[in-house]
Formats: sequence, C-alpha cells, structure tokens
Amino acid sequence: MNEHATASRPVIVGVAGGSGSGKTTVANRVAERLGPDRMTCLQHDSYYLDRSDLAVEQRAAINYDHPDALETGLLIEHLHAMRAGESVSVPVYDFENHERKPMPVELEPRDVVLLEGILILADEKLRELMDIKVFVDTDPDLRVIRRIQRDVTERNRSLESIVDQYLNTVRPMHLEFVESSKRYADFFIPEGGFNDVAVDSLVAKIEALLENPKPEPPLS
Repeated sequence: MNEHATASRPVIVGVAGGSGSGKTTVANRVAERLGPDRMTCLQHDSYYLDRSDLAVEQRAAINYDHPDALETGLLIEHLHAMRAGESVSVPVYDFENHERKPMPVELEPRDVVLLEGILILADEKLRELMDIKVFVDTDPDLRVIRRIQRDVTERNRSLESIVDQYLNTVRPMHLEFVESSKRYADFFIPEGGFNDVAVDSLVAKIEALLENPKPEPPLS
C-alpha cells in the first residue's frame, strides 16, 4: 500500500443515475473538492462480461443495460478487498468491440472509494457496502443528447445504432431497474454535476463520515 492508501476502512460512496445523467461529472467534482489523492473511483461499466467468445453480430445484440450483462460478483469482491485495505485488479472494457482488454488496472483504496454506475442501487449486496447512496436525477432529453454525443465521439458508434439501442434496451431497462432504484438513495443531485450546492453538500457529508465513521456495514 502506498502513501496515499487509507489506514482505516474507506468511505464507500455509490453514485447512480440514468445513462448520461452526469455521474462521472459528479465523481470528478467530488474528487476536485476532496483532492484526487484521497479518492479512488470504480466504474460498474468496467465489469461488463467479456464477450470475445461471440461473433461481432452476437455481441452487438446483447442487452448491455440489464444487470446480467455485468460481473457484479467480481465488483463486490473488489469492494470487500478495498474495505480491507487491499489493492484490486480492475478489468478494462473495450466498448467498441464489447470485450475486455488483456491488461487490468491496479487500483488502491484511499479515504473514499466512489462507485459509479447506472445499476448499482438496483443490487442489494452492493447497496449494503455503501456508506452513502447518491442518485443523479437529470431530465431524459438531456441524458439522451449526452449519450449520443458520448457514443459517437468516444465509442465510434453510428447514430442509427445509438437510437436503436436506446429504444430497444436503454429506455426499457432504465424504467425497469434504474428509475425504480432511486428509492434507495440517501442523497439526490438534480441536473447532474454542475449543481454546486448539491455537490458541496455531498462533500460535506463525506468529510463528516471521514471524521466520524459509521459502524461497519454487514459483510454479506
């Protein structure tokens, strides 16, 4: 463990919300306020199952917005390891080809471990590991525009494929899993990471927990 790793159990913060809601922006702004050496960020998206055994057409047809598309069990193992002060080997996912890259990334726990993902509040075992559960609540039209911009520029996808995926899987899965999971949130951030008041309030809560840790959540 290096000089930045935490000596006690880290505060685990879960940041959920629909695709394009601004979760990554929230994570970045929290890191800015805390200081990047005090926070490690984990993305649920990194744990998509490897699909390299399937043909390209088969990979493209998978519902990537369903919980079964992710290896959440491995993420839970990694969170337990980080709570124990251990580093973890996080998969690196290739979104263009729907497969994992050969070399994982080593991450160490710090004072705060921030977990980000659309489905993290829909999983009870993940929720049990979180000290703070956050839902980023952004209007659907803004989320769709942001998703289109991201998938075109970062994931080399066509507009037609993005629209098809949104209508066939993203929207129905959002209604079934993501929207319903907001009832588990402790903290809501309307309109994403540019809500300074909400982000400042979240950081203040994190700082308070660092000074006065909560009792250990159950290790189930």
